Amino acid sequence: MHGTGVRADKYTTTFGTVREALWELAPEREVRGCFWGAREGARLLFNGASIPGYADSGGGVDEKADEDIALWGVLYTDPWYELRLLGLGALPVVRTVPGGVSPAEEFRTAVQSFTPSGELLTLLARHDLGGFFSNALVALRRARELEEAARTADTGGHEHRHAAARALTAHTLAAAAELRDIALTGLARDALAAQISAELGGQARSLAERLKRAGAHGLTWQVHRRRGSYTDQGFAFVADILRYQARGDGVRSLLRRTIEDTPGDRVTVIGHSLGGIAAVDLLALAPVPRVDQLITIGSQAAFFYETGALVCREHPAELPPYFPERWLNIYDPRDFLSYRAADVFRGRVRDVRVDNGQPFPQAHSAYWDNDSVWDVVRTWLG
Repeated sequence: MHGTGVRADKYTTTFGTVREALWELAPEREVRGCFWGAREGARLLFNGASIPGYADSGGGVDEKADEDIALWGVLYTDPWYELRLLGLGALPVVRTVPGGVSPAEEFRTAVQSFTPSGELLTLLARHDLGGFFSNALVALRRARELEEAARTADTGGHEHRHAAARALTAHTLAAAAELRDIALTGLARDALAAQISAELGGQARSLAERLKRAGAHGLTWQVHRRRGSYTDQGFAFVADILRYQARGDGVRSLLRRTIEDTPGDRVTVIGHSLGGIAAVDLLALAPVPRVDQLITIGSQAAFFYETGALVCREHPAELPPYFPERWLNIYDPRDFLSYRAADVFRGRVRDVRVDNGQPFPQAHSAYWDNDSVWDVVRTWLG
């Protein structure tokens, strides 16, 4: 569960680092990411119209091509990402004639009974991907995210079918790259996804067309002639926090859905920065089955509680009995966005201090490359 200001490109890199480290500590564990920055992160909905001199001082938006590449990076680490987002959508208002088939069932059947055409098989064979695709199809059919997404399919389910095609493509290519170091060009990847989508009955509508990336760099004061460009670089860092405080349900819903879709009898939630706040809020607002451990890293949850800003609880209300009994909080004194929690949530959390060896703001992102952090996590997980 990442923190404030993170968008697709940075998330992909960081999650890869975290996943590899956790696999080394406990190879039997399933590692899932919860990327909320694209869907629930702050955006300039009016292209900076509220910011004086935004366009004149160098502000702007990123190109769609960059957005699409960044989103594929997320899909390579979490192929069911788009399906999970679709599963969080509103249930459609559809009319099914007596004896007819609902859009949900149509979509479900389209995936469960999908048989690649000769043309698709030839395309897969050209890149030696046939076996990887077969495994991806089996995994998709078993994925809980598929069933959740099916519930929100509208008539035709074109967007859902295209998301399924992208999921199959990402799963196939990620597995191939891991085992055989196979990497297709973007054109070849898009051709493969388009062929799968066409055979599933989808339409080439990309989630990236609805998302806007924003910079995730530190916010620095500059003269107003550079205000536009520096807004692009830094607004997401602060605005994500403001948006979460006002519209945090979406982030928490996505985290809950990610937990529900994670296999296993027990789940450990790891939240960095604002992700730690969201995790504390979610686990304190209502019981979340199977979550037995929480690890917050560089998080502000204790500070929010002490200042009366935590959504789930206001002092003197304490954490509920169903909150995970095991909570580890890792902080670096040089990271001014990390806080101690043991003296605030007495008897409910253990603090561990680490030294990332970096000044602020670099210290806030340096936890993942610090061996001491992973030593602490290894000991904690047992």
